Amino acid sequence: MLSRLVNFLKACWWPSLDRYAHKGSDASGWQDGLLWYKDNGQHFNGEFSMAVVQANNLLEDQSQIESGSLSTLESGPYGTFVGIYDGHGGPETSRYINDHFFQHLKRFTTEQQSMSVDVIKKAYQATEDGFFSLVTKQWSMNPQIAAVGSCCLVGVVCNGTLYIANVGDSRAVLGRLVKATGEVLAIQLSSEHNVAIESVRQEMHSLHPDDSHIVVLKHNVWRVKGLIQISRSIGDVYLKKAEFNREPLYQKFRLRQPFRMPILSSEPSVSMHELQPHDQFLIFASDGLWEHLSNQVAVDIVQNHPRNGSARRLVKVALQEAAKKREMRYSDLKKIDRGVRRHFHDDITVIVVFLDSNLVSRASSAKGPSLSLRGGGIKLPAKTKAPC
Repeated sequence: MLSRLVNFLKACWWPSLDRYAHKGSDASGWQDGLLWYKDNGQHFNGEFSMAVVQANNLLEDQSQIESGSLSTLESGPYGTFVGIYDGHGGPETSRYINDHFFQHLKRFTTEQQSMSVDVIKKAYQATEDGFFSLVTKQWSMNPQIAAVGSCCLVGVVCNGTLYIANVGDSRAVLGRLVKATGEVLAIQLSSEHNVAIESVRQEMHSLHPDDSHIVVLKHNVWRVKGLIQISRSIGDVYLKKAEFNREPLYQKFRLRQPFRMPILSSEPSVSMHELQPHDQFLIFASDGLWEHLSNQVAVDIVQNHPRNGSARRLVKVALQEAAKKREMRYSDLKKIDRGVRRHFHDDITVIVVFLDSNLVSRASSAKGPSLSLRGGGIKLPAKTKAPC
């Protein structure tokens, strides 16, 4: 049965992928089918590699790497910014974050004249407030935008310090060299907010003690109010503001009982880490990667291969694992087009940031290479649907 399905998909979808083959440039990245990649580039603190593979009809993952001044001033501070924005319900929120978060960060860094946890938290709040304003403006014409949201994972390297902030279930992992053994260990730096994790479920129960159904096991998957797996996000206004949880929002998103306090939060988990000479690289990725690869396996893949193409290599291994789980060949999986591909895996975004200890330790006032790059995808008009 599965082989017949694969043959049908090959016949229907393979020709359409030719439109996307090998477009781009070394500067902006390359497109190969549903895969976009930038195998190697320079950032303020070393090299980087970046890759995105699309599964949804419209790419819901958005991402960026920015390097140079982290404020609006030429005087800096200087460093590297990484953002992974894994959208759900549509691409609107993740696109909004991609357009606004870094600008907010630069504004608050300028005001405080330094990078800090407070600056990052203010950028999250400003982004959340901005998207809420957008939903308010569009509610009468496009009420379903209230049910669109995004995870938001951010990393900042500045003045020898690494800041990691997160809402949702994307993940940042550090590869750290153990000199005694020569091994490179995987260290997870981000906190995740997915109710599949027992401590997150407990947090939700403690925040909503009067609601016995705040977290529900539905089809063997834990979900907040039976609707969504993450407990923190940007957007998802329908679970934060009761006035948007009503008609004309689709009935499947509307709760039977009104709520008085926000069900989801946009408060990020933020941590600071002083980078050490034995810290080799960072892997930032949406949960589409971590569904198929463990932290240590991902670190081993990066460590045991050339730096060039590291992100693309991780995506390929994840797709191979996805194909194996469905008892199909990787070559056949690659022939399935967007939309239908979502039945086999999620959008996957990976940014590998290599850390050159000599560059990491230099003063944040020192200038380095300027960079601004966003993860790619199939460029389509907003209302385009998958072929059927």
